[in-house]
Amino acid sequence: MSSNSGSGGGATGRIGIGLELDATHLKILEVLRDNGRVSVSALAERVGISRANAYTRFEALRADGVIRRFTAEIDHQRAGLGIVALIFVTVRQQMWRQFRAQLAQMPEVEYCAITTGQHDAMIQVRMADVAEVHAMVTERLANIPAVKATETVFILDEVLRRPYVLPSDRERDRGRGVPRRPGPSPSPEPEQGQGQGLPLGKMRFVGAAEGRAALRDAT
Repeated sequence: MSSNSGSGGGATGRIGIGLELDATHLKILEVLRDNGRVSVSALAERVGISRANAYTRFEALRADGVIRRFTAEIDHQRAGLGIVALIFVTVRQQMWRQFRAQLAQMPEVEYCAITTGQHDAMIQVRMADVAEVHAMVTERLANIPAVKATETVFILDEVLRRPYVLPSDRERDRGRGVPRRPGPSPSPEPEQGQGQGLPLGKMRFVGAAEGRAALRDAT
């Protein structure tokens, strides 16, 4: 389905079965990102088009698969799933089909992606506590023949999470002339055994042997 009516800028890309996205489509997606339950009238007012145009474009986005579904976003902490972990998996290369099939049977897996680098896949899980994560890794993943090795990383704080990003996000900032924020000045490397005064995110971890040597020198 194609829709070219209403206001909006030039096309930014062709997707799906032929819907050509323009600036008005992107504005609709921006509004829906903030409130997926907004009424058609409110959507039209915020985008600056007629109600009929807003409805036509919205239905075109759904029919073409740009808008795939609507869902609720929950507070995982209040839902009892306050522990988030990333599990990096090394897969036996001849057993990918089995790995995918077994993973699909694990409802606690929130996300899985095939990756480049040292590992083959990354799994994100949400659990009630660390013990549940440990049990999943050692009792479930480890018993899948397709899994060769795992490495688990716990997330301490989810700093930023967006429902989705759009090409118009960066284009809008460039149009406003938003300058890039300069990065922090590099901090000098502290003396061995001195960890005080380091800013957050610049912490230095000292190996056990190195730490014992520093203690002996100090005494």
